[in-house]
Amino acid sequence: MSTPKGSADAHVRSRLVPGATRLRTWASALFCMAASFVSAAEPKVSLPADHAERMARGLSTFSQHVRPVLVKSCLSCHGGEKTKGGFDLATREALLKGGTEGAAIVPFSAKDSRLLKLVRHAEEPHMPEKADKLSPEAIARLASWIDDGAPYDGPLIAGRVAKDKSKVTDEDRKWWAFQPLRPVTVPQIGNRQSAIGNPLDRFLLAKAAPRQFAPPADKRTLIRRAYLDLHGIPPTPEAVDDFVKDASPDAWPKLVARLLDSPRFGERWARHWLDVARFAESSGFEHDYDRPGAFHYRDFVIKALNSDLPFDQFLRWQLAGDEFEPDNPLALSATGFLGAGVFPTQITANEVERTRYDAMDDMLSTTGSAFLGLTIGCARCHEHKYDPIPNEDYYRMLSTFTTTVRSVLDLEMEPEKHREAKAKWQAEAAPLAAEFKRHEAALAPKFDAWLASGAAMPTGGVWTVVELASTKSKAGATFKKLDDLSYLAEGANGASDEYTFSFTTQQRRLTGLRLEALAHASMTKGGPGRAENGNFALSKILVSAAARGSTETRPVALAKAVADFEQNKASLSIASSLDDNPKTGWAVDPHFGKDHAAVFTFAEPVDFEAGATFTVRLQFEVNTKHNLGRPRLALMADAEPTLKGEDLPAKVAEVLRKAKQPDFAPKLSAAERATLLDWWLRKDAGWRDRQAKITAHASREPGVKTQVLVCAEGNKPLRMHTQGADFFEQTHFLRRGSTDQKLGVAPQGFLQVLTRTTEGDKHWQWQPPAGAKFSGRRSSLANWLTDVDSGAGALVARVAVNRLWQHHFGRGLVATPDDFGRTGALPSHPELLDWLAGELVRGGWKLKAVHRLIMESAAYRVGSSQYSVSSVQSAKGAGGRSDKVSSLNTEHFLSRAPRRLEGEALRDAMLAVSGQLDATMFGPGTKDERSKRRSIYFTMKRSQLIGSMVVFDQPEPLVSQGARPTTTVAPQALLLMNGPQVREWAEAFARRVEADTPGTETPAQVNRAYLLALSRPANAKEQASAAAFLASQTASYEAEKKPNARQLALADFCQVLFGLNEFAYEN
Repeated sequence: MSTPKGSADAHVRSRLVPGATRLRTWASALFCMAASFVSAAEPKVSLPADHAERMARGLSTFSQHVRPVLVKSCLSCHGGEKTKGGFDLATREALLKGGTEGAAIVPFSAKDSRLLKLVRHAEEPHMPEKADKLSPEAIARLASWIDDGAPYDGPLIAGRVAKDKSKVTDEDRKWWAFQPLRPVTVPQIGNRQSAIGNPLDRFLLAKAAPRQFAPPADKRTLIRRAYLDLHGIPPTPEAVDDFVKDASPDAWPKLVARLLDSPRFGERWARHWLDVARFAESSGFEHDYDRPGAFHYRDFVIKALNSDLPFDQFLRWQLAGDEFEPDNPLALSATGFLGAGVFPTQITANEVERTRYDAMDDMLSTTGSAFLGLTIGCARCHEHKYDPIPNEDYYRMLSTFTTTVRSVLDLEMEPEKHREAKAKWQAEAAPLAAEFKRHEAALAPKFDAWLASGAAMPTGGVWTVVELASTKSKAGATFKKLDDLSYLAEGANGASDEYTFSFTTQQRRLTGLRLEALAHASMTKGGPGRAENGNFALSKILVSAAARGSTETRPVALAKAVADFEQNKASLSIASSLDDNPKTGWAVDPHFGKDHAAVFTFAEPVDFEAGATFTVRLQFEVNTKHNLGRPRLALMADAEPTLKGEDLPAKVAEVLRKAKQPDFAPKLSAAERATLLDWWLRKDAGWRDRQAKITAHASREPGVKTQVLVCAEGNKPLRMHTQGADFFEQTHFLRRGSTDQKLGVAPQGFLQVLTRTTEGDKHWQWQPPAGAKFSGRRSSLANWLTDVDSGAGALVARVAVNRLWQHHFGRGLVATPDDFGRTGALPSHPELLDWLAGELVRGGWKLKAVHRLIMESAAYRVGSSQYSVSSVQSAKGAGGRSDKVSSLNTEHFLSRAPRRLEGEALRDAMLAVSGQLDATMFGPGTKDERSKRRSIYFTMKRSQLIGSMVVFDQPEPLVSQGARPTTTVAPQALLLMNGPQVREWAEAFARRVEADTPGTETPAQVNRAYLLALSRPANAKEQASAAAFLASQTASYEAEKKPNARQLALADFCQVLFGLNEFAYEN
């Protein structure tokens, strides 16, 4: 569709009504806007539920009606002595393989099958080529047969058998994608059009003759296109003015160079690659546990693109960064590519081996799709149905990843930034420490006076805080003792757990136990639990005691329990921690980040003359990972246990018992005095406040190292809840993909169809030095993938440049970027594709040179036309399948169709225009949609994707996806109309307009808003409509007695601009 500049006028006029009618009309306008979005979603053909019934019906149709027609009308050219176009009908396998122009049928979908279009004479060449058109009855039966799966009852030619797909032949290697890069001569065009200096233009014009490029776009359109394409945000009005005024012949190359050199470039283009890499920061499946340090892979991609890391090195690091550069933390973080896939985290003993093969399959399938544009995973259970990828090749490649596992390493990623952060942290610490020391000095005389007065023991209920003699976690957590005798749980956080604590006391007549659940900054939301929401759930508490020195323990019955807060009074109450139901227990949602306490009264006092040894067991089975993060225990003696009462550490109690002795203070040892002073100071509110500030600051000390998710060998695996091994030492060939049907051990190897050396796989395989903790298999795979002469490098280069072309033009030279096989599309310009791939290789695999070559072409700078719009619609209708190379393919790049921005770029553009964009780069992301950072920094948690991104077609990160669909659904319009963030940005946009145009009237504000949002001034008609709109909106708000009516009206106007196609599309 076209987006004429006047389109803004209709949207402004649609809001010239008051009150509720105003909102309804606005909704209608935005729904219309959403309906105009171009959809590029591809149709999917799934296996029907009545598959067996259809196949049986299809066999009958084939034997009675279809076989005679094929033999009489088709076989002489496609299966007899010749097979025109490489298309053979003699067997079903050959039919499904298709010919040189791609697939002929889509089983179970006659409407998507090109064969039907040819026999119906809906497309050329009409078939049969030299005979009468088939009868309507014959065509209908042919369609019915395809809809039933196109089964054969046997070969059409006696004795003909299907090709042995386990063997790769020279004929297989003739497929265009499997051939070496050809030496291509740039066409000579003559002087038919002035803008033909760029080789890309000459290839395009030579193919499209006699058609020529559409007229070039104006400079305002060009700079907006370049900014949205390379940065994903619009240019500022000042940048537009500078470019428009620059009349030098190199104005455009200078702009392109500046945009490519900006750090914004990597943030924009990394998002494209992260779709391909199925990047996410959690494991998926029902529990979807977070992956610590996974965001470093995202940061690696941004840094690699900004630094123009050669693509062959980009590939090498992602597959084997630990093998190529084991001391380079950036190379190690790059291996997050292999570990980004989904993985179940609750695996029974029967599932361990199958799950491991699934994980390796994910690594191999993603590698094949991302770098080779091949569906290698389709050969897991059998020979590939369409491409020459034998089942044996699949398992030999799969063995590359036999011992490759996810691990979390502590790495120093940015030493210079760490030094800066550490210096700043130390500077902040000094005044805190000085103030603390000053306050302590002021308290010293008061402490001495208290000692002199006799230092009496506190009266009433006193809780004696105990120091634990031993701690144990069944799930493997460790406990760090803090100064206040609380214990911080660290390390493993099991799905369930049981803590066992023991301690001794000299006290007698003990009446109760207090369990505190204390907050801490290291936990989510401050805890006090270790769950993802900061909660815990104590399902059971068990107490036992023995006389000191005795091994004869007895249970201590608990008569009752009270807590300062309970999540509810039923299954999550403190009382439920005393029952025998493991799925009920004490929890504190939503009071997170606060200290909590529970008191358990003993049914009978515990009284041993020599003192007692206690064992306390805390069980956590109510919910996954709902374990306590910072417990502290205390005992009470000679009193009714209560939540109130003063804390008294055991060591302090021992000293205070001497307070009744004469000359108590002078007789105190240095250690006893220090013990009393420490306890006494903590009772002072000012001391506690200052200590808390120091503790909080200490917790923010910049760490030298950070956790990084890597996928490599020789490191401790990231342990899941797996009842078995994390990996196995060998990979086997499997019959039908089943781990229950193992065949021999699979040695590493590569795809035969892309191997052109007499040495075979040994040509690339590398044996690491003795003592290395890696196998060298992944670096061997990377060597094969980047070998242009003898390995897969030619195909890798084709796939890489096609992805760049796709994102610059909206469609690749190959329209199926993840499938260069026989079910994918043929290249529209094969010579151009090979020349461009060769340029990438000859240029040292540098991507920015290819970006520059594309953007400086006349093809990139053309304007939109009706042709370009109709071509998009035609591409949609074709479904992206491998139809013949038609005028669509040869003429598609002569003019330009508008492309809607992805959800991330649309959001970033609104943030940038409103002046709210936070340009902070790298580091942990966030799931908070209110964040003002670029959208690439949203945390990609598979079960909690960002809604505003998903509604604009962000794919689920489950498999590699090189091309997003573009859907048109009502929630898109509703988001732009009702989204709270969109409204917030519109209000900020309005404030920015007011600040940029102080003391001016409506025309200046309207013009400034247009310049900021659309990179152009408003025309006269738009000015008039906007002025009427603003006046009407202002009057409406005033009638409703709204304060700041004019500002609200201006925010409405700014939000309307956000809803325009012209804002949402790159023209």
